[in-house]
Amino acid sequence: MQKNSKIYVAGHRGMVGSAICRNLQAAGFTNLVTRTSSELDLRNQQAVLDFFATEKPAYVFLAAAKVGGIQANNSYRAEFLYDNLMMEANVIHAAYMAGVTKLQFLGSSCIYPKMAPQPLKEDYLLTGLLEPTNEPYAIAKIAGIKLCEAYRDQYGCDFISVMPTNLYGYNDNYDLNNSHVLPALIRKFHEAKLNNAPEVVVWGTGSPMREFLFADDLAEACVFLMQAYSGRELVNIGTGEDVTIKELALLVKEVTDYEGELVFDTSKPDGTPRKLMDVSKLHSLGWKHKVELREGIAMAYNDFKEKHTIQALSQTGKGC
Repeated sequence: MQKNSKIYVAGHRGMVGSAICRNLQAAGFTNLVTRTSSELDLRNQQAVLDFFATEKPAYVFLAAAKVGGIQANNSYRAEFLYDNLMMEANVIHAAYMAGVTKLQFLGSSCIYPKMAPQPLKEDYLLTGLLEPTNEPYAIAKIAGIKLCEAYRDQYGCDFISVMPTNLYGYNDNYDLNNSHVLPALIRKFHEAKLNNAPEVVVWGTGSPMREFLFADDLAEACVFLMQAYSGRELVNIGTGEDVTIKELALLVKEVTDYEGELVFDTSKPDGTPRKLMDVSKLHSLGWKHKVELREGIAMAYNDFKEKHTIQALSQTGKGC
């Protein structure tokens, strides 16, 4: 990519897309193209085709997706499958039709089988059954990977796929019903501290193990791979390190300075027992994460407090 190359970041207002935009701008890329969902509904094929025909981006980061935690995935199964299928199919096909130089599709670690060996290697894809609670989302993401492979095979398109691990960071979703585990914990502990609540309840047993990557690290890896990788096979993006949900909760408790008790609701689902990415391919290409978990949680918490305070002020009529 040249500094003046036209680059379309789909999903630029989300946590991942906004991080990619920040990274590109900091690196001196000056010709970014973005559209909000109200300006361009990526589920609308004709609208997407028209957009690509008009704008003619040379590079595309496909970070737009309908995302959420266990409850959201399990509650809105049809939307998670339909919306994600339509968005990725429309963008990938339009990129081919418009002659895009290179496209990067962002998937998710949930594409791997529930009981796959750990850590998760790229070639474990489609070797077993998926985690039932997020199967629709996973199937949509697998379809995106296979679309990129098929357009490469049939048309010679330089379309690559990357698989991020669990993410957190600036502009995260903190809705307690629809968010992922880490932002949900940050909000729970913050509000418990404010309300002097005696305990914080965490879903599940606390035993599942998860890996977490700061979104700005992911953005750096995505930009790096856009320039350094053109293989057919997907590439995992993660830290190669994981913690139990209990360890994570205790870390958030420490960062938020909450002094109450931690209680686990074992009636709630745990999800996949362990999800750790094998990042040896990424490391061999020359990239490694920089932000460690405790540091990242502290940065995310500061961002949450800033936005949470602004939102609270605006709701009470005291904000601008």
